[in-house]
Amino acid sequence: MSAPTHNRTVLVLLDPATEVRSSVLELLTVARSLGRVEAVTLEAPTVEALAQLGAYGVETVHQAELPPSAQGQARHLPAVVAATLAAAVRLTDADVVLAPSSFAAKEAAALAARELGAGVVIDAASVSQDDEGRVVAGKRVFAGSWDTTSVVRTAVAVVTVRANSVVPQPADTAVSTDVEGFAVAVDGALPTVVERTPTERDAARPTLEEAAVVVAGGRGTGGDFGPVTELADALGAAVGASRDAVFEGWFDRYVGQTGVTVAPRLYIGAGISGAPHHRGGMQASQVVVAVNNDPEAPIFEICDFAVVGDLAEVLPQAAEIIRAHKEQ
Repeated sequence: MSAPTHNRTVLVLLDPATEVRSSVLELLTVARSLGRVEAVTLEAPTVEALAQLGAYGVETVHQAELPPSAQGQARHLPAVVAATLAAAVRLTDADVVLAPSSFAAKEAAALAARELGAGVVIDAASVSQDDEGRVVAGKRVFAGSWDTTSVVRTAVAVVTVRANSVVPQPADTAVSTDVEGFAVAVDGALPTVVERTPTERDAARPTLEEAAVVVAGGRGTGGDFGPVTELADALGAAVGASRDAVFEGWFDRYVGQTGVTVAPRLYIGAGISGAPHHRGGMQASQVVVAVNNDPEAPIFEICDFAVVGDLAEVLPQAAEIIRAHKEQ
């Protein structure tokens, strides 16, 4: 890989600006390897957020000044975020836009790329540059069974990056971060946001999409997610489920092709058979551990470590050992 092109400007979408999550710190780490880093936001960043951004080398945050029709709840609409990204690229003459891989950010990135005539890569697992200075994005496709590399040949590259693609690293030297407003025009009629109910986050637990460690339970739990939650608490992990478990009403979010796609550093599937739908949502995990009392379960075909046993016995034992190790 060639050295970073420091005269290249890389824009990072802050989503949201009030909380700099680990996935955004990863984006900033990737951005510094490509060039000079700036950020764009649709709301005022907090003092704490600015301190974190400065530690990661962001000198300027561009805050959108939206028309009345795009303020309030409407600022979350992908069309508004896309217009903001496009305007920020034109303002800064940025060469690269990096965004998280949330559903809303991916839609906004695609709309912005269309507006800019930019090359777009969704759900990249790595971002670098080749010897000619072109942006190169790696991603896993076909349910994690193929690794592909895409070279962006347009003047502007728009890339959404999966969480856990890199380990966040602060800049060698912290900088002072300034906030500058810029006007954003939003063309066309926008949908009316009738109601928006944000999901309350458990501050003690990472989000499923961004977690470095995920513990998921399936039909084999019999509806008792106690052992799954206990192990997740010991590991500081997010909790997920299979689609069957959610359809049974045992949990609220499932990992799968039509659910949440995750790529943690460690994925533990307990009582999950490993149907193709589920594998498509987690097969890009770096290390997969499967716990199942059926030695013929399909998930054992793709896991790195297999435990044949009753999850109600295995998971509490693992949690106890992990807690004891932490106390040493």
